[in-house]
Amino acid sequence: MITNKNNNLLIIEDDLAFANSLIRRLTKYSYCCDHASDSNQALLLARKMRPTIVLLDMKLGDESGLNLIKPLRSLLPQSKILLLTGFASIATAVDAIKLGADDYLAKPIDTKTLLTAIKATTTDSCVMSDVEINVDVEDTTLSTEQVEWQHIQQVLKFNKGNISATARQLSMHRRTLQRKLQKKPKE
Repeated sequence: MITNKNNNLLIIEDDLAFANSLIRRLTKYSYCCDHASDSNQALLLARKMRPTIVLLDMKLGDESGLNLIKPLRSLLPQSKILLLTGFASIATAVDAIKLGADDYLAKPIDTKTLLTAIKATTTDSCVMSDVEINVDVEDTTLSTEQVEWQHIQQVLKFNKGNISATARQLSMHRRTLQRKLQKKPKE
């Protein structure tokens, strides 16, 4: 039973193991979590529970989580929507924010980073005022080059190291991709 509606959090994630991990981590900080694994279930739960925070996966099976941002925003105008993705890119980050997401986070994500993002997007001081989070923002902020490098590495891994397939998926010339792979950004 939900006792404090300011702590309602809806996790929209098709990976059950990752969703359960998020639920375990966030319930330790007094969040009342519910989980949806597809867009239909997500919209039904959003109407029912009226969460103050929504963690939305970018890839829901064959669907894109980006397509859920507008319906969620119109249904929950005061709620905070944080998009989570294992395939971070500048283009999708811009799209997500333009569509109405409040933040864009790359997976895997540690608990401190997640709680910091929730705290940063939460305007009222529900539970987070009682939680001490010691995170240096400069240590967790990645440069554009680092985000691009990580995205290229994820797509390359997805394509099992195939440079040509990765270049096609990233819509870039094969030689350009090879040059980018030779220049690992400084951390």
